[in-house]
Amino acid sequence: MKKLTFSFLLATTLIGGSANVMAMNTPEVTWDRHSLIMNGKRVCPVMGEIHYSRIPADEWAEEVHKMKEGGVTVIATYVFWNHVEEQEGVFNWSGQRDLRRFLEVCKNEEMPVILRIGPFCHGEVRNGGIPDWMFHKGCKLRSLDKTFLSYVDKLYRQIFSQTIGLQWKDGGPLLACQFDNEYRGSGDYLMALKKIALKIGFDLPFYTRTGWPQLSKPVPFGEMIPLYGDYADGFWDKELSETCGNYYKAFNFKGFRSSTAIGTDLLGKQEEKVNKGDEDYPYFTCELGGGMVTAYHRRPYIYADDCYSLAVVKLGSGSNLLGYYMYHGGTNPESQTGITLNETQRTLGTANNDLPVKTYDFQCPLGEFGQTYPQYYRLRPLHIFMKDYAEQLAPMEATFPSKQDLKKGDDTELRWSYRSKDGCGFIFVNNYERLQNLSAKKNIQLAACGVTLPKLTIPAGTMAIFPINIDGIKYATAQIVAKRDGKIYMMQVNGIPSTIVMQNGKTLKNVKPKGLEKPVYENIYLLTQQEAEMFGLPAIAHEDMGFKATCVKQKEAGALRTIVKGKAKVAEAPSEEDWQTAAVYKITVPGAAIANGKNLLSITYQGDCARLYANGKLIADNFQYGRPFLLGLWRLPKDCTELELRIMPWQANAPIYMPREADKTPGESIKKVEVAYF
Repeated sequence: MKKLTFSFLLATTLIGGSANVMAMNTPEVTWDRHSLIMNGKRVCPVMGEIHYSRIPADEWAEEVHKMKEGGVTVIATYVFWNHVEEQEGVFNWSGQRDLRRFLEVCKNEEMPVILRIGPFCHGEVRNGGIPDWMFHKGCKLRSLDKTFLSYVDKLYRQIFSQTIGLQWKDGGPLLACQFDNEYRGSGDYLMALKKIALKIGFDLPFYTRTGWPQLSKPVPFGEMIPLYGDYADGFWDKELSETCGNYYKAFNFKGFRSSTAIGTDLLGKQEEKVNKGDEDYPYFTCELGGGMVTAYHRRPYIYADDCYSLAVVKLGSGSNLLGYYMYHGGTNPESQTGITLNETQRTLGTANNDLPVKTYDFQCPLGEFGQTYPQYYRLRPLHIFMKDYAEQLAPMEATFPSKQDLKKGDDTELRWSYRSKDGCGFIFVNNYERLQNLSAKKNIQLAACGVTLPKLTIPAGTMAIFPINIDGIKYATAQIVAKRDGKIYMMQVNGIPSTIVMQNGKTLKNVKPKGLEKPVYENIYLLTQQEAEMFGLPAIAHEDMGFKATCVKQKEAGALRTIVKGKAKVAEAPSEEDWQTAAVYKITVPGAAIANGKNLLSITYQGDCARLYANGKLIADNFQYGRPFLLGLWRLPKDCTELELRIMPWQANAPIYMPREADKTPGESIKKVEVAYF
């Protein structure tokens, strides 16, 4: 076991010659090859990424609380360098850039935080977060160059100043830090970053790095836990086909922890290799696709089942920390220098994709304005299970009865695995692959831990987890969700009859859900999927106030622009000059709709892309991909009820991947404008 902090029972310890007093109520954190351990108990955290600087500060508390209600138990966030030092030597920690205030919000919600402190972050931010002025210092970025590291030292000192008194040892939420991101060079660079951080005063339970791609030289074992990822699709691919790349591999249970599909625009082709010794760390993820952002040239439409399947597969493959990127979307903040802070092909760094200027919705469980997407609820039963059954699940080893190298769309066998220890286990089933329409699998015989289930038909699109010798249950064809106050709550898997066989010999066949109030047997309750998704959430009634928005066309679109391919050889988004030729509409929203709670303006349109302006200022934008263009009305300037909407027409044969849900009719038009409460 790797010791990471010192027991909270000890008032004082010595680290590096200096005394460190640990808050008396701070859990001791250790880790071994299986999991994190807090106060001697194994935990399987759910980590959700939210970028504090992409959300107004007065919304943080509510949004972090919603993440907690979704089952998130750890917050991850980038500190984007160019968000806080856009001008050299001028650090801005105010407003939505106020890191300390965000950490205090997380502390109030009892949410541990992992800071991803760069200097390079990516996150679809301009230059990956590195300020423009750094590119003119005559030094090699992301290297051991002394000049570069001197600027990193200044950055880290500033970040540290925001965390004083909020580190884990102080009873604060700051649990760990990640150094750089998706780095493929020598581990000496990452160790240099850690050395700077430790010298400044960072003293955390553990430190992390992204486990992809393979480093040219590894870091010494125990210095940084590698965290992995997988996505259902990626905006960064240059191909314009529907299911390009290696994303299909994320839907196969497999022993290989990493991904060869992430960031191919920056990293190129990657081998299925991790650094020697990395498999002796616990298997954690930090970038499991909670959704996907849209680039101008490639606009994936992500489904709730994409996200749920990825999570079930990762858990069934042995992961004991599911980290979602993103879990909460956001909006790029205003620049202090007049530039835009989105990634584009024309910027000095990460110049491979054109992203929207403002929106970073990501189609993830909680969207740009805190609105819920279906996966928010779909994932909740899994997250509750991970919390309640962590001590049993975490030490279980993964076994892979089905092939680990199935090709894209392979429908010849059921994908399944099991995790087991000391005769107990869980069987994981995944009969789903994004956009591949896998067929139902009949007469399937699943077995683990010496227990054989009756033959089953696994319907198309089904994901499930079946318990074996758990809490008096010999086996069940229903999924365990929670264990509270001696009661076990299970979820019926749609399309599969629920059979529960107890270790005492009692057999219950074709059990029907009876809800939260009535057990199906002694202390066992069976819920529908919807009941499981809402388990533990308060009932909230929303009243539709009937607010209406009006939309009037004021100007027809001009001549179609010529879509050119930019520096990265993919289609370039419209320029500011191009936007002058867009069709123009005036939208009027009732002032009461703006003042009344959490109202969204929802615009369904036909076209290529659209922008919203308030008082002549760009406030929101959208690349059309099949979901409505949304705006949180409460964020409008005071007394602003009229908006200008500009739409660029869709062009036939544009070099852009548009999903099947998108309207690819040439031209532009408004289909629907409405005010929706969420």
